[in-house]
Amino acid sequence: MSNANNAVIGAGLTFARLLQQNGISVTVYEAESDRHSRNQGGSLDLHPKYGQKALSEAGLLNEFRKIARPEGECIKLIDKDGNVLADENVDGNRRPADDTDKPEVDRTALRDLLLDSLKPDTVQWGCRVDHIEEAANGTHDVHFTNGAVTTGITLLIGADGAFSKVRPLVTDVEPFYSGITMVTQWVMDASTKKPWLDRYVGAGSLMMFDEGRLLICQRQSGDSIRTYASPRKPLSWTKESGIDWNDYTAVRKAFAEDYFGNCGDDVKRVLNECDDDAHLDMRHLYMLPIGLTWSSKPSVTLLGDAAHLMTPFGGVGVNAAMADSLYLAKALITQKSNLHTQEGISRAIEAYEQDMFPRAEFFAKKTYDGLEHHFRATGGQEWSEKFKKRNS
Repeated sequence: MSNANNAVIGAGLTFARLLQQNGISVTVYEAESDRHSRNQGGSLDLHPKYGQKALSEAGLLNEFRKIARPEGECIKLIDKDGNVLADENVDGNRRPADDTDKPEVDRTALRDLLLDSLKPDTVQWGCRVDHIEEAANGTHDVHFTNGAVTTGITLLIGADGAFSKVRPLVTDVEPFYSGITMVTQWVMDASTKKPWLDRYVGAGSLMMFDEGRLLICQRQSGDSIRTYASPRKPLSWTKESGIDWNDYTAVRKAFAEDYFGNCGDDVKRVLNECDDDAHLDMRHLYMLPIGLTWSSKPSVTLLGDAAHLMTPFGGVGVNAAMADSLYLAKALITQKSNLHTQEGISRAIEAYEQDMFPRAEFFAKKTYDGLEHHFRATGGQEWSEKFKKRNS
């Protein structure tokens, strides 16, 4: 049994860094066994006003620039027949300078940057939440599945994702299925093992939008490519489809023949180029209602997906989470001399939430618009028209 004043459940690394820079102690409780226990997923882009601003305030922007990949901003759009609609890899099609500076970065590299910036033992690994109890004095005790218990938490932050164990302390609203299932595979050593795909994708992302389906290839560091195939299907589809999800070859064949079978040869070839032994990840994408709010609680709040879960079709999820981290930290720093009191903590939480709610609603609307756009027949053409206007 241990005691902590300020505790983060989940991925609150940016938040923890910002607090520590300002002399405020914090402990992060992470369900994963260590930093290497799980693949962190594909790359993401950090926007100047959100992710990069948080890193700048955290004193990490220069280090971020060393691991970022500006070339990953390039987008190539194709239609279902494989026709190229727009290609930012080609000279003359590149974005104007004032529409760039949102470089891609691998999630693992960004996470390592943040982890290495924290004081030793800030992150307590292998701490998966079993349940949380509220004490009579308003503090919280967190019980973990490994038997450990942390008591007397005066400030509890839920950064624990889609199915947060902290969220029920502030709202009874639960995530719902977005209608999209995403199947992800990898291509490793692309330039040598899959030279056609390596050339076809380009320096950044290859995208195909169509009615009820989406295909994206995203360049990663280390000469790898991550491929996302997403059909718009009911939640029961993965069980009723008859696909053996443990047979990667069968999955690729089913997608190329059944779900993308009327596409052009290049589109189907993209699906078949994934490595035979590459891990396959199948996820149902969930979301929270757009504009979700709750009545402020005196000692607990949420950030990131725990607060405003959305699909990835706006490219803003991590930026939203890092903005949350920045402005929650700022609110607490403003009350630094009063953080030993419930009143001081309550004031900080309320100020943060009143700032976060409208920002989260903006991001959620943008993401939902992206979802609707990406999964309609005219999606690719609409995007290509935006590219032409932007580059004219």
